Amino acid sequence: MSKVELYKDVKNSLGEGITWSSIDQSLLWVDIKPKSVLFRINLDNEKLETFDLPDFVTATSIISKNEIALVSNNGVNKFNFQSEKYERIINVEDDIPTNRSNDGACDAKGRLWFGTMQNNFNQDGSAKSLNAKSGSLYCLSDNKVNIVETNLGIPNTFVWSPDNTKFYFADTTEGSLLEYNFNLDEGSLSDKKNFFDFDRGAPDGSTVDSDGFIWNCRWGGSCVVKIDPKGRVDQIYELPVENVTNCVFGGSDLKTLFITSATNSGKNQHDGSLFALNVNVPGLEDNKLSLIHISEPTRPY
Repeated sequence: MSKVELYKDVKNSLGEGITWSSIDQSLLWVDIKPKSVLFRINLDNEKLETFDLPDFVTATSIISKNEIALVSNNGVNKFNFQSEKYERIINVEDDIPTNRSNDGACDAKGRLWFGTMQNNFNQDGSAKSLNAKSGSLYCLSDNKVNIVETNLGIPNTFVWSPDNTKFYFADTTEGSLLEYNFNLDEGSLSDKKNFFDFDRGAPDGSTVDSDGFIWNCRWGGSCVVKIDPKGRVDQIYELPVENVTNCVFGGSDLKTLFITSATNSGKNQHDGSLFALNVNVPGLEDNKLSLIHISEPTRPY
């Protein structure tokens, strides 16, 4: 069995939103804070770049070689790597200033699914308690943001089965992974049911491999758990940090699982680092945001 290894000691406060770009063999993720930092590393030359962002960014999705979609505290944005221009695509929850965004990903038709939650950060980046289920699950499709679910605590895990008939999702505050039937053509969910419960930590971000196994990061659980398509534990991969946040398959053969983490008051030497795990079964490439679903930006920063 492979072992999780330290890949980059980046010391993120809260590493999240990790995605893989096969266009240029790059790994991208953000360090979540009131003014987030975007990280990009090219696996061909190991060059690591950072980009300071003007917003509280929590999720990423590739648009093209030079552009990436960024979900932030009050909207969906577009960032250009050449010009470093950050533009708003569409506003979300302008009427709920106490909320922020969290996890998100695109489906196979290029729609962007993402969630919001009560903002649990102070302006200085310190944490504050979560005391309301004010979040929602959204889908950005055809230039409109549609509400799919409400009354959410911490929306996490936005992944689909290889045949695009199932959607897996979690509200971290509830502790369970959920499974929905998914209609790819309509972009709709139905028949929600409990899929997986586990006694180590709480469910954070996930990804899916080509055999349909879900790889779920466990916040407070120091591990990634590999779950079979019937919702049973297949393997558990230990990490030397407590808060494991998100993961994605990358590399030219999609056989490396890259894993982000968060700082936990410096309890562990490699808190906030990026980790890697070599696997035998390749993952699924992340879907890209389709331009047919987004309008022209409404305002630049």
